[in-house]
Amino acid sequence: MDVGPLLLFVVVATALVFAFSNGFHDTANAMATSIVTGALRPHMAVALAAVLNFVGAFLSLKVAATIAERIVSGDAITLMVVFAGLLGGLVWNLVTWYFGLPSSSTHALIGGVVGATLVSAGTSAVHGQKIVSDILIPAVLSPLAAVLVAASGTYLVYRITRNVSGRLRERGFRIGQIGSASLVSLAHGNNDAQNTMGVITLALIASGAIGDGATVPTWVIVSSATAMALGTYVGGWRIIRTVGKGLMDIASPQGFAAETSSAAMILAASSFGFPLSTTHVCCGSILGSGLGRRRIRWGLVSRMGAVWLITLPASALVGAAAWKGAQAIGGFPGVAVMFVVALAFALEIYVAADMRPVNASNVNAEWKEDGSPPTCVPEPYLPEPAPLDGTAQAGEPDSREGPAPRREPMS
Repeated sequence: MDVGPLLLFVVVATALVFAFSNGFHDTANAMATSIVTGALRPHMAVALAAVLNFVGAFLSLKVAATIAERIVSGDAITLMVVFAGLLGGLVWNLVTWYFGLPSSSTHALIGGVVGATLVSAGTSAVHGQKIVSDILIPAVLSPLAAVLVAASGTYLVYRITRNVSGRLRERGFRIGQIGSASLVSLAHGNNDAQNTMGVITLALIASGAIGDGATVPTWVIVSSATAMALGTYVGGWRIIRTVGKGLMDIASPQGFAAETSSAAMILAASSFGFPLSTTHVCCGSILGSGLGRRRIRWGLVSRMGAVWLITLPASALVGAAAWKGAQAIGGFPGVAVMFVVALAFALEIYVAADMRPVNASNVNAEWKEDGSPPTCVPEPYLPEPAPLDGTAQAGEPDSREGPAPRREPMS
């Protein structure tokens, strides 16, 4: 019996599961600031992000080409290698989601594929120079650039609106955040859905279903976009909480500046074919928007940075271990066993997370310095009032305005 088609089906299904995890893992990139400032209600925010993630996946295929053609040698790619690489990215996504730490799904996937390729075909099959130029250098420079762009944008936002009353400015930027967050969601779909497209294309080439150098099939684009959109709609509330409440307390003008800066950088990178980490860019933009205006929780920032540093090697180790395990058993039975092991691990993570849940009702609860999830679900979500202007944001009293009214989330 020819198990080739069945093996290909399992690999494609695993890739779509990874796309689903990418969606709920990275929802915070687009919507965390809008949720915390009350610009959008939580469920409305993730629904909007899901739709725009789906649409964004159809804007460009240059990142998919980078994943499929430039990271590893096509001659060394087998279905087992692709499968093991996907498990490496998926496991890392689940671990970081459980701890509520934002990390790059793009880098996790690339690390998994590289690790599996290294143990199966050796170093010659990995394009190290391309990884450095297309992955590592942008990974280092992108958050630094995002900090500078967002800091400049925030300064201009407050400078331009310095004579606008605090109440009017707050409401105006909350409305503006709907547009800027939508743009980030569109950019995220354009960048991240292509990761799954590229890996599925690798699997199709490895199985002989399509020829080497073939374009990404339409069904791959649609299925990848759909899987990521569904994951986005689930809402990765643990990471949304960290990004929105943990890094610092965000006001609407800062959220608008951070989101606009992130969208511009991600769309620009996608147009050049760089598989840029949306997590690195969006978190860098948030930090940039708070420089000089907010108390940044540098302890959390340092933990987040440490996770970023080990994402590639950690996911590569998991990918290598998955390949070794599947290879030791052999063929389709080996893939099936590793799939069941990964499924059991995912179920264990879910059960552990469910004991201390973070969801739409408590995502904006007061942040604990140790970063632990809320111990109970508070009353229905109402964001805290933000300071009225740049002066008040810097910790000085605002002599021109009275107390800010209690804000209701906008629908």
